[in-house]
Amino acid sequence: MMRDRPRTATALGWLTDLEPREFAEQCWGRSPHLATAARRGGAEPVPGFPSVALSPPGAAPGTELFSLAAAEELITRRGLRTPFLRMVRDGQTLPKARFTSGGGVGATITDQIDDAAVAELFRDGTTAVLQGLHRTWAPITDFSHALAGELGHPVQANAYVTPSASQGFSAHYDVHDVFVLQVHGSKEWTIHPPVRPHPLRDEPWGERAEEVRRAAEAEPLLRVTLEPGDCLYLPRGFIHSARALGGTTVHLTLGVHTWTNHHVATALGESALAMLADQEWVRESLGPTATVGETAAVQSDLDRVREALIEAVRRVPDDELAAVLAARARDSMRAEPVAVFADEPAGGRP
Repeated sequence: MMRDRPRTATALGWLTDLEPREFAEQCWGRSPHLATAARRGGAEPVPGFPSVALSPPGAAPGTELFSLAAAEELITRRGLRTPFLRMVRDGQTLPKARFTSGGGVGATITDQIDDAAVAELFRDGTTAVLQGLHRTWAPITDFSHALAGELGHPVQANAYVTPSASQGFSAHYDVHDVFVLQVHGSKEWTIHPPVRPHPLRDEPWGERAEEVRRAAEAEPLLRVTLEPGDCLYLPRGFIHSARALGGTTVHLTLGVHTWTNHHVATALGESALAMLADQEWVRESLGPTATVGETAAVQSDLDRVREALIEAVRRVPDDELAAVLAARARDSMRAEPVAVFADEPAGGRP
């Protein structure tokens, strides 16, 4: 079944059943949104991404990017090392020594993924987490770059391969938005409202574990079973847990590390402090009897510095602040692949 309007030729339009503007106004950072496979459309090539193959006829949309076969290839044939794979059971990450070994003759590597060990752990109910797929799987590399370019926020990609009727992680929240794309099997997701709306990157759920546990015991905001091709968007902070139904399941998570006003405030404050450092009186020592832990002892200095800092914040040029944020944005996302071994000119080297 095709959705009732043409697919928008963008990465975001391919993931959802909404036009990008509709998604921004109705969902972005506000509320979960489920786009079923039927609403997203049939198995078509991803527009504009030549490395993303066309799925077989009748396949669910989403298997173009990743599949159980792709996970098998990465683990058994690509020579992955940690931390590109984690093994998780009951919310706990297993020590890498449990599933790594030496690289064999000719390779001085001690932490290569041991597929036999992974297979044994998987049979025992352990979830395999393939991390950093935007670095190791070409279709996801291209798609992640495209999605990041459209959204203006860095994107990472992980895949979770969960054994039958198992749960890798207990209820938790992420500090980044996610698009969850089911590509194999079925998985039940339970969603609860945030206990900390819009958490910052340094505010992980573990700091509020008891609040999260209590919230997860309440009536859920949403309980849904994802089938292959279904895509669920979750803003950061929404509490969620997932459980495999029936056989093995695979879902791909595209994590969007959103820029926030806190990032703007941080860059603005750092620029203002740099401006203050150019003033000699700011660099002077406090008096020999100043006790910095006592407000009365530093009150006059505090008042003077506060006023100077406020004035410096006002004087930070907009273009300077934009340049700082642009540099941080570049550093946060790996650049497009660059050809390393270019062909030599015809006739060889002179």
